[in-house]
Amino acid sequence: MKEFDKNIEIDFLINELISTNERIDNNMEIPNDYEEKRKLLRALMNTKTPVHLSDKFYEIQDKILSEETSNKDLVSCMDINPISQNHDEIESKIALWQGDITCLKVDAIVNAANGQMLGCFIPLHNCIDNQIHSAAGFQLRMDCYKIMQEQGHEEPNGNAKITSAYNLPSKYVIHTVGPAITYGQEPNEREINELESCYESCLELAEENGLKSITFCSISTGVFNFPKDQASKLAIETVRNYLMNNPNTSIERIIFNTFSDEATEIYRRNLE
Repeated sequence: MKEFDKNIEIDFLINELISTNERIDNNMEIPNDYEEKRKLLRALMNTKTPVHLSDKFYEIQDKILSEETSNKDLVSCMDINPISQNHDEIESKIALWQGDITCLKVDAIVNAANGQMLGCFIPLHNCIDNQIHSAAGFQLRMDCYKIMQEQGHEEPNGNAKITSAYNLPSKYVIHTVGPAITYGQEPNEREINELESCYESCLELAEENGLKSITFCSISTGVFNFPKDQASKLAIETVRNYLMNNPNTSIERIIFNTFSDEATEIYRRNLE
């Protein structure tokens, strides 16, 4: 896409988001630089409440997001080696990978959502909920909104819902809400059970939909403050127990996704 065309198209997206948001001044100044426009577009999409947008908006948005996805270093699930190569029926299905979860070509990635299930509303926030919604497109927020409207209440901790992944390289996104721990405190029994249920619910939903691969983020270990080492041990134990109790599962590869060296070392140590 030519730079001139890109600027015209992204201006259209920005202007539509501004014009449909009563809280934003219609005379907001739009930057001249494309990269700055792109940051503004993401920020506006992050803060936009569910609302009808034009077909042209989605057409242009999808063109931009799909191009950005194709330019990433995409990784297929089968390119990630399992932790065991000895044909053990359980360990040969489990893998560890460090990187951006929005670069993975798998059947489903797991999103650590909040109770509203509408994505993160903090502009340009670095949480995984924001990253996934920003890369997928505004359709993802609308799908989650429809699910929540039909449900009529916030998503309980430990449950899971599945949506299309839209402009992500994965096929689906599975959204789950983990427990939030008061900073400085240890998780109680209820919160431990809720986190375990997150992993079980996601695996059951993947199984119901005949999925072969699923990637878990480190649920509840960010702003929800669940201790990383304890969460890792619980995640690994829950996944192993599920595979042990469901030998005929459709799931062939379960990937633990980490983003930092610290988290990778924690998972590597606990997987051993």
